[in-house]
Amino acid sequence: MLRPLTVVLAAIPILMPQAAFAAEFDGASLGLAWALPFAGILLSIALFPLLALHFWEHHQGKIAAVWGLLVLVPMALAFGPMAAIHALAHTALLEYIPFILLLLALFTVAGGILVRGNIHGAPGTNTILLGIGTVLASFIGTTGASMVMIRPVMRANDDRRHNVHVIVFFIFLVSNIGGSLTPLGDPPLFLGFLRGVDFFWTTTHLFMETLVAAGLLLALFFMVDLAIYRREGRVRPDPTPDNPVRVVGGFNFFLIFIIIAAILMSATTDLGRVTVLGTEVELANALRDLIMVAVTVISLKVTPKANRIENGFSWGPIKEVAKLFAGIFIAIIPVLAMLRAGADGAFAPLVALVSNPDGSPDNAAYFWLTGGLSSFLDNAPTYLVFFELGGGNPQQLMTAGAMTLAAISAGAVFMGANSYIGNAPNFMVYAIAREGGVKMPSFFGYLLWSGAILIPTFLLITLLFFRG
Repeated sequence: MLRPLTVVLAAIPILMPQAAFAAEFDGASLGLAWALPFAGILLSIALFPLLALHFWEHHQGKIAAVWGLLVLVPMALAFGPMAAIHALAHTALLEYIPFILLLLALFTVAGGILVRGNIHGAPGTNTILLGIGTVLASFIGTTGASMVMIRPVMRANDDRRHNVHVIVFFIFLVSNIGGSLTPLGDPPLFLGFLRGVDFFWTTTHLFMETLVAAGLLLALFFMVDLAIYRREGRVRPDPTPDNPVRVVGGFNFFLIFIIIAAILMSATTDLGRVTVLGTEVELANALRDLIMVAVTVISLKVTPKANRIENGFSWGPIKEVAKLFAGIFIAIIPVLAMLRAGADGAFAPLVALVSNPDGSPDNAAYFWLTGGLSSFLDNAPTYLVFFELGGGNPQQLMTAGAMTLAAISAGAVFMGANSYIGNAPNFMVYAIAREGGVKMPSFFGYLLWSGAILIPTFLLITLLFFRG
């Protein structure tokens, strides 16, 4: 007797238009049903932590696997096992493995950098700390910068009666907006790099947008913190008295330069290529990925374990990312094919939303739609969706479509700050702050903060940069 899941999986291909999943998918012939697993895994990531956190923590890998299988099994049944294997190999070798290995290397290296000591969290000092974290985010990633800086910022303000605003602005700046200048900064931008966007493209094309957004928020933070500081004074004994700040684990900064050099090498060097399961793999990219593994191992060997323990380092976050993104990268395979079809595919209404009447891209719509989805869904796959919607050709997007690519990139990175679930570091910072005694706002309370502060900021960004 067939189990219900088997019956469902066997029936799905019958309900979908036929397509060849071999080398190039014919996205124009795919039905919307192929997009349901992708929508399902994103909604799972958004809703399970809010509605069933305990269940989610114990079964997130299984949930991600189910959504992935709901793409691979119908693909194999309808178009043959080799089509499914080739699609899986293409995604794994060219996108998922490089993506996870970079995150692993940055996560490990950042976890070996420890900031000891304490300074008093006066408004000027706090603004400088947030500014340092914002800059650091583009070099060691928003997750790395958040983990390095959050505890020093909390120690600096643990004698303040009102310190929630410090952590909220920290999430805005360090956990999100600061990561917009290099592919190291935030996962969406590294996915763009893997698709062919130059390493320093975002550095030059998002510099002014980032400077304006970060500058406005730092200035606003200073004024808010100054007003609160003057009103409250030092009314609590400082549990961590001021003492000199020292940074240990400095060798890890050298490893960051190795990571950057490896990425640049892969983008500029041709060492030949090999074909694996129908996928052409550049040897320079394979060497880059091996360097990421070597950097991870070296960081673990040279960094004292005590430093990582003091830093609160654990493998939990990177394990979660690895499991969830395995499902995401599989589920997005047919979605990307459908997006490449543009107005001829099932996502024609979405194409219309981001297009002007004359067919030119509506960059403000790209910014807000990418950002709106990135606020509540994961910003990395959201970036990929709109990257493909914008044409998917990196050379065209970096030149004639530069404003469109900038809008997509800024929307994905900036607006991850709009909610706790918009970007991975947000919830990690929230959890660390709560554990440290900070009375963080609820999910909807945080939305009030972001709505009042970030939405006007992003409206200004739209008027200045994306209205044309």
